[in-house]
Amino acid sequence: MKVNLMSAELKDSNKAVDISDGFIDAVYNESLIHQVITSTLSNARSGTKAQKTRAEVSGGGAKPWKQKGTGRARAGSSRSPLWRKGGKIFAAKPKTYDLKINKKMYNGAMRSIISELNRTGRLIVVEAFNIKQPKTKDLLNIITPYLNQRITLITQDFDMNLFLSSRNLKNVYMVDVELIDPVSLVDSDKVIITIDALKSLEEGLV
Repeated sequence: MKVNLMSAELKDSNKAVDISDGFIDAVYNESLIHQVITSTLSNARSGTKAQKTRAEVSGGGAKPWKQKGTGRARAGSSRSPLWRKGGKIFAAKPKTYDLKINKKMYNGAMRSIISELNRTGRLIVVEAFNIKQPKTKDLLNIITPYLNQRITLITQDFDMNLFLSSRNLKNVYMVDVELIDPVSLVDSDKVIITIDALKSLEEGLV
């Protein structure tokens, strides 16, 4: 399948590149995409909430007072959950929220997302990002038509000049192809990817 190739200035270069149909023209599988995105968001949760039980709270080893004769209620420890500085009855413990998604499902969802981006005109393939110095103004001159949209810039390798030029822009997210994730793709109004990154992605997903 032919895909239009834009110049570094996001202008029509009158060129096209061949991309395999299985990668760029895959069937839109909404349920699979939902499952993969849900697992991605779930796996990002830290699950580090923790509280201490009465056995884990420091202190409380000695009986506060004798069992009988004081007129007070019986007490065996000053770290009872009923006491100030006591332990928690049902203490929260660290847990994992990881959901298993196999490679075949993940790759299928990514192909489906990229194909849908292409069908809806949200995928823009460029020759390269020619940002010679870390200046936000230079990047703004290129992406001016899409300033009011959420933009994801994808490169083959990490581009420091592009990263420094984009980090102050509210709706612009830059990532190299190794760190791309389905959530960012679905959340973007425009995905601008270099031809090298697209070819690399194609090799990894087909």
